[in-house]
Amino acid sequence: MSRFEIKMPKLGESITEGTIISWSVQVGDIIKEDDVLFEVNTAKVSAEIPSPVEGKVVEILFKEGDTVAVGTVVAIVDIGGENSGDEGVVVVSKTASEETPQVKTVKTEEERWYSPIVLQLAREAGIQPKELDTIPGTGYQGRVSKKDIKSYIVRKQSGGIMTAKPAATPEIQRTAPASGTFSAEGVEVKEMDRVRKVIADHMVMSKHTSPHVTNVVEVDVTKLVKWRDKNKDAFFRREGVKLTYMPAITEAVAKALAAYPQVNVSVEGYNILFKKHINIGIAVSLNDGNLIVPVVRDADRLNLNGLAVAIDSLALKARDNKLMPDDISGGTFTITNFGTFKSLFGTPIINQPQVAILGVGYIEKKPAVIETPEGDVIAIRHKMYLSLSYDHRVVDGSLGGNFLYFIKEYLENWKE
Repeated sequence: MSRFEIKMPKLGESITEGTIISWSVQVGDIIKEDDVLFEVNTAKVSAEIPSPVEGKVVEILFKEGDTVAVGTVVAIVDIGGENSGDEGVVVVSKTASEETPQVKTVKTEEERWYSPIVLQLAREAGIQPKELDTIPGTGYQGRVSKKDIKSYIVRKQSGGIMTAKPAATPEIQRTAPASGTFSAEGVEVKEMDRVRKVIADHMVMSKHTSPHVTNVVEVDVTKLVKWRDKNKDAFFRREGVKLTYMPAITEAVAKALAAYPQVNVSVEGYNILFKKHINIGIAVSLNDGNLIVPVVRDADRLNLNGLAVAIDSLALKARDNKLMPDDISGGTFTITNFGTFKSLFGTPIINQPQVAILGVGYIEKKPAVIETPEGDVIAIRHKMYLSLSYDHRVVDGSLGGNFLYFIKEYLENWKE
C-alpha cells in the first residue's frame, strides 16, 4: 500500500493549530484529487481542505472538534499504483493541485508548505531548507510558487542575492501558573485563547524584528466631515452600506503608497522587496475582543464606492467568522482605527512582514487659528491625529514624514 499522509495545513503565517469542524469523508471512501476532505477553523479563518491526490481513505486519526497542531498527520490515503512501496508526505493546501500533477516522494518542512516541483527545483539548485524558508512567495498565503523559485535561482546565479542570516526570533516566555488557579495574592490565572496567543506572539516578534519609529500629525478634516454629512444618506440608499471615514482614509493611503513605493515593501535579509500590488489591511475588532486584519486587494484600483463596499463586506465577514484565507493574506500596508474607541492617537505596532502601519485618531471639534485675506480668525474645526509607525531599517524620517504629510494634505483638501 502506498500511503499518503494528510497533515494539518498552515493557513497563515502565525497559525500554529486548527480545529477540525467536520469531516467530508469516511474511512473506506474513494476520493478524487480536489475532493474536500475536512473543514478546519483556525484563529483567523475557516477553510475547506481539498485532497491533493486520488485514492482510498484508510485512516482518520482525529475526530470532529479536535484541535490539532500544524503539521500533524490527520488522515492516511492509499494512493495505490505501481510504486506501492513508496511513501509520500504532503501538507494539503487550497492550491496544492495547481503544482502537483504527479505526487510521489514529497518531503515538506513543518513550518511551511512547498509543492513537489518547488522542492525539486530547490534540490537541483543546491538550495538548503533553511535558505528555502527565506524566499518570499507570491502564491497562496505567501507560499513559494514555481515562478518564485525559478526567479530566485536566476538572481542567485547572477549574483543578485546576498545571503544574510535572518534575525533570530526570540522565544516567547509562556511559563505561567496553571489556568484557573489562584496565587497567594488572590489573582486568578486564565490561559489566553488561541487568537490572543497568536496576537501576542506576533506583536512581540514584530517589536524584536523592526526598530519602530512613530510620527504624528494633526489633520484638519473639516471638508471631509462636511462632505460625509452631505452624502451619507444618499450613499446608503445607493450602495446599501454606511459611509464612514475609512474609505476616504484608505483612498488617501493608496495614493500615498503609489507616490512613495518605498513604503510598500518588505525586508528579506539585506534585500528590499518592492510590492507591485497595493493591498491595504484594515484592522477589525471582533466581538470577543480580539483583532483581525482583512485585506482590501489592489486598493489603488478601487474608487471610493468600491472601497466602502469592500471594507464593509470584509468587516462583516470578520465579525461573522466567515473570512477565507485569501481575505487575510497578501497585505502590504495596514490601517488601524484608534478613533473607534475615542482615543486621540496611538503608536501602532507594525504588522509583519510589512514596514509601516497608520493609526487613525478620534475626530473632535477644536478651536483653530485660520488664516484669511482679512487676517487671522479663530474658528471651530474638525481635527484628528494620524500616527505612522515605520520600520527604521528601510524607512527613514524623511520618507516617513513625507509619506504621512501626503496623506494629511490629501484629506485636508478633500473635494466637497
